[in-house]
Amino acid sequence: MDDELTMFESSVSRLLADKFPPERLDRWRKAGVVERSAWGEMADAGLLGLSVSPDHGGAGGDFRHEAVLLRQLGLIGAEGWGVPLHNAICAAYIEKYGTDGQRARWLPAIVSGQRICAIAMTEPGAGSDLQGIRTTARLDGDRYVITGQKTFITNGQLADLIIVVAKTDPDAGSKGISLLVVETDQAPGFTRGRNLDKVGLEMGDTSELFFDGVVVPVDNLIGGVPGQGLYQLMKELPKERLIIAIESLALIEAALDHTLAYVRERKAFGKRLLDFQNTQFVLAGCKTEAMVARSFVDDCIVRYVEGQLDAATASMAKYWVSERAQRIVDACQQLFGGYGYMNEYPIAQMYKDVRVKRIYGGTSEIMKLLIARTLEA
Repeated sequence: MDDELTMFESSVSRLLADKFPPERLDRWRKAGVVERSAWGEMADAGLLGLSVSPDHGGAGGDFRHEAVLLRQLGLIGAEGWGVPLHNAICAAYIEKYGTDGQRARWLPAIVSGQRICAIAMTEPGAGSDLQGIRTTARLDGDRYVITGQKTFITNGQLADLIIVVAKTDPDAGSKGISLLVVETDQAPGFTRGRNLDKVGLEMGDTSELFFDGVVVPVDNLIGGVPGQGLYQLMKELPKERLIIAIESLALIEAALDHTLAYVRERKAFGKRLLDFQNTQFVLAGCKTEAMVARSFVDDCIVRYVEGQLDAATASMAKYWVSERAQRIVDACQQLFGGYGYMNEYPIAQMYKDVRVKRIYGGTSEIMKLLIARTLEA
């Protein structure tokens, strides 16, 4: 955190607190979707396309700026809003791997909020095993015909620019997977399923998507060369896992802040809860793990910016911090007693939101498998 980043963090914190107060976030949770106008407000504030080049209308920042925004969204309780996916994942695929024409065509609309992004990887029968996907994109002259089904897609109800992972050559194994962009306003045969009913992250629209012979021009193949999809995905997955570690860390910090405020005021048997040794010991352990997590995550951010973050270390961060987040949120919630079970208290929402951190982006078990591969190296 240099001076510029510190000033940026303060600015983002003030803006989010002003524009998105708790009652507005609660309306989104009840609606199951973030209102489209909020995306425009983020764009007006310069917070969409943070790390996109100014040549395409972006702010020209780097992943550190994305990390600041990620943390601030987590601290205000905006878990589930798919801005990080839009910014740091989808825009990055197009900027890093797209052709000059694709960057010029799509990035300005992503930065302005005119196009909301999603990436469609997971299928009903394929999650972490991307080679097991069944969605196909058949070349037919100067176009691809996409057929298949996706599920658990973040921003699925609102997205109008969807990066679809599909097999362009089903017989070529890992070399037969490609990324194609579907512009939903130009895609007969594309339909959205229901907005999925989740345990937490209720404000985020998470959907099933169906592609029934959806036709896209060959110009929508990211990079213009078929068969590069798995390589592109594998290069970006460490960042996705680091993003989840940052989100988990923000939940840890928010849980500790809310809990400390509560135990300083709440009294039992004539004493503040904070004056009980059990409370002190629980929170001392939580604070220590939070500091360890912060140090690890900060180191991973530096490694990523320097191009040195490997897949195993990103997996360690995602696995360890998400596991600690669930444990710490649970311990904090316990100190609230019955009030911690009431939805009007933020700690109850955190308890719901934190659970998926150990699942999406690769489960903790998958992370352990990836880490274990390094043991014989």
